[in-house]
Amino acid sequence: MNRQHWRLLTRSGFFALFLFAPLLDLFRFDLTAGHFVILGQDWVFGDGAFIGSPAQAAAKIALNVFLPILGFITVAGVLIWKFGRLYCGWLCPHFSIVEIINQTMLKHLNRVTLWEKANQKTHGILPWLLVATLAVSLAFIWAVSLLTYLMPPIPLLIDLVHFELGFGSTCFILAATTVFSIDFLFARHLFCKYGCALGIFQSLIWMGNSKGLVVSFDKSRADLCKDCDRECDKACPMRLPPRSIKRAKFTCTQCAQCLSACDRVQKDNPDGAVIRWVTGDEAKQVDRNAKR
Repeated sequence: MNRQHWRLLTRSGFFALFLFAPLLDLFRFDLTAGHFVILGQDWVFGDGAFIGSPAQAAAKIALNVFLPILGFITVAGVLIWKFGRLYCGWLCPHFSIVEIINQTMLKHLNRVTLWEKANQKTHGILPWLLVATLAVSLAFIWAVSLLTYLMPPIPLLIDLVHFELGFGSTCFILAATTVFSIDFLFARHLFCKYGCALGIFQSLIWMGNSKGLVVSFDKSRADLCKDCDRECDKACPMRLPPRSIKRAKFTCTQCAQCLSACDRVQKDNPDGAVIRWVTGDEAKQVDRNAKR
């Protein structure tokens, strides 16, 4: 299995987790009850939530809340420092939508974004309707999924199937579907680059580590790129220049699409691809070599 096969598995698994976590009571906030539900347990804070002395209550909060959160942040921070936006490229449900719509648009509209020039003319309205239908359908699924994180999921889905949703739930789904449709059709790359606080946070941590995982370009073999029609640039879902310096790849999601594209182009070359992942001292040379 190559990198993209592994990514398909991790993305599909996490997308399924995103959809089914509320249904399985793994994680959600129940607005009707006013508390979190985590791993099947009601997390209630208030009178009677902690039995015992103030010291015992403080110890329970530290052990059950602060320590798990601190541990998660520490592990996540180390991984981001070393590997960058792995969550975005290998897990994030939104980025999965980005790639699905990218591939669909490329297949039916001959371009990845609406503002890019198509490599050939699209005939008829059917391809446009197909892309729009896909985007709106995915937006609707996202809207319903997000609402299940806030409302009891089983009754909500039953009401949805029987067209008996309440006024508030209906307004939420309509508004969220509209917003996500606009995002998926027009601004999905821009959101990942500039609108996602989690993504930007990961990029800032990663940029602080000069030895972190990064795509490196072998300039000594640059002549091989003359026979390639910028396949690595075209493959990048974020529309970044893979052969450039690290700062130009600030929002790189480590999805390895550019690496896979170069592997395909250079498949018959015994020396392999022109770009590759590097870490450590090799990663520090990425910006230095670009300045020469």
